[in-house]
Amino acid sequence: MSDEGEIDTGRVHARGLLLWLWRTYLRKHWLLLIAALLFMSVEGSMLGLLSYMMKPMFDQVFVEGSTSALKWVGFAFLGIFVLRGAASVAQKYFLALLNRYTIAEIRLDLVRHLMRLDLSFHQDHPPGHLMQRVEGDVGAISTVWGAIISGAGRDVIAVISLFGVALSVDWAWTLVALIGVPLLVLPSMLLQRLVRSQSRLGRDLGANLSVRLNEMFHGIVPVKLNGLESYQADRYNELTRARIETEMRATLGQAGIPGMIDAMSGVGFLMVLLYGGGEIISGEKTVGDFMAFFTAIGLAFEPLRRLGAVSGVWQSAAARIERIRELLSLRPALVSPEHPLPPPGVVPEVRLDAVQLTLGDTHVLRGLSFTAEAGKTTALVGPSGAGKTTVFNLLTRLYDPQSGAVSLSGIPVSMLRLEDLRGLFSVVSQDALLFDDTLRENILLGRNDMDDAALAPVLADAHVADFLDRLPAGLDTQVGTRGSNLSGGQRQRVAIARALLRDTPVLLLDEATSALDTKSEAVVQQALDRLSHGRTTLVIAHRLSTVRNADKIVVMDQGRVVDEGTHDELLARGGLYADLYQMQFSDEG
Repeated sequence: MSDEGEIDTGRVHARGLLLWLWRTYLRKHWLLLIAALLFMSVEGSMLGLLSYMMKPMFDQVFVEGSTSALKWVGFAFLGIFVLRGAASVAQKYFLALLNRYTIAEIRLDLVRHLMRLDLSFHQDHPPGHLMQRVEGDVGAISTVWGAIISGAGRDVIAVISLFGVALSVDWAWTLVALIGVPLLVLPSMLLQRLVRSQSRLGRDLGANLSVRLNEMFHGIVPVKLNGLESYQADRYNELTRARIETEMRATLGQAGIPGMIDAMSGVGFLMVLLYGGGEIISGEKTVGDFMAFFTAIGLAFEPLRRLGAVSGVWQSAAARIERIRELLSLRPALVSPEHPLPPPGVVPEVRLDAVQLTLGDTHVLRGLSFTAEAGKTTALVGPSGAGKTTVFNLLTRLYDPQSGAVSLSGIPVSMLRLEDLRGLFSVVSQDALLFDDTLRENILLGRNDMDDAALAPVLADAHVADFLDRLPAGLDTQVGTRGSNLSGGQRQRVAIARALLRDTPVLLLDEATSALDTKSEAVVQQALDRLSHGRTTLVIAHRLSTVRNADKIVVMDQGRVVDEGTHDELLARGGLYADLYQMQFSDEG
């Protein structure tokens, strides 16, 4: 069965998930894993040696009173504890190092993969859910390293060595001590199923909490203005209580397995005492035999409890690992062609021919056709929902149409490598995305080949230099979350500076000045005019006064082109453009 098939069944296959973890991440760190397992084995085997030393301590030292035995037994115990302590420190160090490396790699792979998935995926999965996958689900894997690897490397060895000592003393006593084990099988299976189901439900509730927090904090202004603090807090509280109840059921299931092992331990000790006590009284067995056996069995139940808890921990973490593997198995539908064409070497003409696009049940574009001439400015206007922004998404292949052609100088965009295609476009939108970093980094976006002297003309052309002196640290000023320390006009000028640095042949302007006041709009418009010079420019604008000087205006309505021409031509013909212009003129008046 394929990985995808296993995931679709909704069942957690321990062997398949562990093999996936091994093949994908652990195998490259096999030396660290071997080192950790080696020292865990040493630590675990010391328990068996400790219980074995009980026989000479009681028989030769305490019963026979041997002075020579006292010395070597004492130093043997010292050596056991020193070696066990050193092995414990070493295994914890190597396991922590393995844990840090693998968790960091999984997070990085997941982040990279999620960013490559199609826009439709991100529209269906809120940021809070994805944050929970990256942080919460991946973080849960660290518990697997501690539980599974420690269980395999330390506790299994400890149990084997301890039961080896017990069997060497008396195999019948050992069987009597384990008389309650068969009674654990069915309850353990039921508890594992409970933990798995509740862990999956708790994971989903955790994602919903992340979404709720994301919405509350990003929308703090409307929350305050509408007096929604108590409403939002109550909704968050409901989700929190539901999550607590779910997690407590999972915790109860996890604790149940070690608890049952404790009960079994009590039954085993009682039976051994009743069965073996008579043999000691009769002299068939020595006190040392009983103490070695009693110590071995007593010490064995603690690693057995931890191994029992591993099952619960695994069921909880496996649901998250399953989800991570499911995400990593997704593949974007929009990929580069197998045999890509080279991008146009000149400023390209943009053409859409009979383009049809349906998203879900909505017909967004219905046979859309128009041409944006090379090196000129073409404006897209029309009422909301006409499909204007969708045109930009088609040009940059955030979507592919169901039919029709989208091309640059005759080259279909689907025949270009995605990196080459998107490298032809600069986009300046109404909501300029700024990161919580310095102004310099928000402009350069990782470019290391620009010093202040080379950057100065860009800052001047984008009118960033106009406000730079007013910032406390100049280019090294922190812009705040989403650029909150800058005004709307300043954020737009930063976006224009980015576009100038990209120096691409096609410029896409999506309502770039619609949210600005008159003064800021004038400054930003000057920068946009400079930016669009010598480029093929497509402009989306609701404020028709901003596109009066466009070389061509394409009027869209319900996914179709209903008219096109210059501003004066469209006004003279009447129709939708003239109606929209008259409406705006009347409103402004």
